Amino acid sequence: MVFGLRLSGGRDVVVKARADDGRAVSCVAVQARLAERGFPCARPLTPVAGVGSLAVHAEEFRPGGEVLHGDSPDVAVRYAEVFARLMAELADVTVAPPLPNPPWVRWDHTDCGVWPAIGFPGNRDQCAVPAYVADTAARARGRLLAAGLPCVLGYADFEAQNLRWHGREVWAVHDWDSLAWQPEAALAGAASGSFASAGPPTLAPIESSEAFLVAYQDIRGRLFTAVEQEIAWVASLWMAAYNVWEALHGDTPLSGDALRAQAAERLRRANA
Repeated sequence: MVFGLRLSGGRDVVVKARADDGRAVSCVAVQARLAERGFPCARPLTPVAGVGSLAVHAEEFRPGGEVLHGDSPDVAVRYAEVFARLMAELADVTVAPPLPNPPWVRWDHTDCGVWPAIGFPGNRDQCAVPAYVADTAARARGRLLAAGLPCVLGYADFEAQNLRWHGREVWAVHDWDSLAWQPEAALAGAASGSFASAGPPTLAPIESSEAFLVAYQDIRGRLFTAVEQEIAWVASLWMAAYNVWEALHGDTPLSGDALRAQAAERLRRANA
């Protein structure tokens, strides 16, 4: 829940409240650290406070900017530049890992079955899940779990709707609740598939994901190993399958057709 408030002195602030699953303290601490360094994000104004079952904090109001639409390779490179900068900043921050991971990157769960147990939609009729979605997710998860790569602090909801731009410069990155503790290549791969989502989740074209990953590695100054390359591709697929699964009892996800069309090639690139 997000509330915009105007204080008695005329200052506009934002108050955020979410179910306290133990992640909020680390997420807000990271956001504060990056804001202090000048990274384009809202600066937290308070620490996290427990209010009943909720974790609550206030932050500055950072309005303005435009959503950058499109899923072409050129747009992918612009998003990759921001993601590389973001991950470089996070590499120097030490906090308790923000666990459990957000469910859309929680392939490392210990629950029964393919999907994390999160209530809705996990408690709904699983017969509605198309076989290709469940099979894709199972193969992707198996490859991710077999990699054994070290985890890092990263941003796990890198979608167009969470960023605002002034021209070619990013003005704000929002949604810091979505930090995660997963391998760098997996987080970059997930971002390469999701960056164009300006509303309902989408899956970017393969050539755009490829452009994103190439640009990310170039900017970070480190080429992924063969295994990391595979994990990047398969992480994009897990996230897309999760989004289809999550939306089965609501709106039809925009990523459904793309998942069906791209799954075989992304699995091939992932050696899954």
